[in-house]
Amino acid sequence: MKKGLQCVRKFTTKPQLPECDFTPKPYKGLSYDEITQIRKKNLNPALTTYYSKPLALHQGYKQWLFDIHGRRYLDMFAGVCTVSVGHCHPRITKAVTEQMEILGHSTNIYYHTKVHEYAKKLADSLPGDLKCIYFVNSGSEANDLALLMARSYTGRSDVVSLKNCYHGMTYQTMGLTCNNYYKYPVPGAAGMYKTHNPDVYNGIWGGNKCRDSPIQTDRPCSCSGACEAGLKYVDQFVEELNFNIPKNGLAAFWAESIQGVGGAVQYPKNYIKSVYDIVKKHGGLFVSDEVQTGFGRTGDHFWGFESHGIVPDIVTMAKGIGNGYPLAAVVTTEAIASGLSKAGHFNTYGGNPVACTIGLTVLDIIQEEQLQKNCKDVGTYMLLALAKLKSEYSIIGDVRGKGLMIGVELVQDRETRKPLKASDFMKIWEHTRDLGLIIGKGGLHGNVIRIKPPMCVTKEDVDFTLEVLASAFDSVK
Repeated sequence: MKKGLQCVRKFTTKPQLPECDFTPKPYKGLSYDEITQIRKKNLNPALTTYYSKPLALHQGYKQWLFDIHGRRYLDMFAGVCTVSVGHCHPRITKAVTEQMEILGHSTNIYYHTKVHEYAKKLADSLPGDLKCIYFVNSGSEANDLALLMARSYTGRSDVVSLKNCYHGMTYQTMGLTCNNYYKYPVPGAAGMYKTHNPDVYNGIWGGNKCRDSPIQTDRPCSCSGACEAGLKYVDQFVEELNFNIPKNGLAAFWAESIQGVGGAVQYPKNYIKSVYDIVKKHGGLFVSDEVQTGFGRTGDHFWGFESHGIVPDIVTMAKGIGNGYPLAAVVTTEAIASGLSKAGHFNTYGGNPVACTIGLTVLDIIQEEQLQKNCKDVGTYMLLALAKLKSEYSIIGDVRGKGLMIGVELVQDRETRKPLKASDFMKIWEHTRDLGLIIGKGGLHGNVIRIKPPMCVTKEDVDFTLEVLASAFDSVK
């Protein structure tokens, strides 16, 4: 038995997938070998894949995926936190078909009904003066445009983001992102600064009362009032400003409400609001990246930033906004948006009628199927179940998250919090796939299980996921 891994259960039978009443269509496409050869020859090698033998997917339905051989998988990663209301939702399919028969494309140099209907409905979901929207195609593009807006409006250039963050892969947003896996050996974008990541599990400071989550860290906490860990991370941010940012030079501060690619990292409850106040005092803008935390995924609120008690100056969103269709948006105030009119700006596909039809339908489904409530109910159920699993397996160092945005950090040793070896993590990961479960991974060391499923998953799906994870942990010997 590997040191640090305590196993208390053994499965004599293979975990069984929950029942599904859907039958996929027969697959008639390329063979697996043909797909592999074409990928090697015709697709850029930078396109990485999951698993030693990548999945070849054929069809999706709700929380289920089917490969080209007809095998079914429970998707607990949602195409990297992207499929919000479920794969191939019939209402979306119907709405797209009807729209394609009317108007498939129009740029925003003309009026068309759907972009206006959608802009109004999306704006109504946001608080305050966040009513002015620019539609784009991806989260990277949204953050890139938000950066241009912030600098254009303020007339300043310097931007601060958090270590361990991820905000995209355009040349500019790579400067915002802080993880060397996504850094190329070329000169970086100018004016980008980083401050300490307020990670209460792995960071310098943290305690067991810091998070807005049903689950806390194991670190002791002696706070009698305000969260001392949060205040110390705020002091680090102020120090960053004092050392690196010229007076009247801060254009914006960027943050995800919960870090996504970084491993579902949550901050102390008093951190974001305190930083927000400091940013505003310095004349900068606060940009909230809601690419993964928006559209009800965190359960308590429709937007992740609402849990921090702020109204940002700019909000970027993507992924769940279109249930997997290329759609994203930058939302801000009319005054800040006016900065973009200092020169011409054009996006061929932003506000495409099909994309806006999908966006409208996604909003309707979230509301009518009560998926935000499902995120809270099922997500809390899963977090509590994962905490119980943690008590049985010392390989689990930390469980964290809110709603259906969950991270499980795996370690070699709980005391040192040393990350689990990559070889052991990959063995666990492959094992879960073999049992029909798709999960993600993240964190600086790639040792965090990322669980961000379609928001329609059930408690039965959670029970299966827990069984598979336990079986996978047992496999590491």
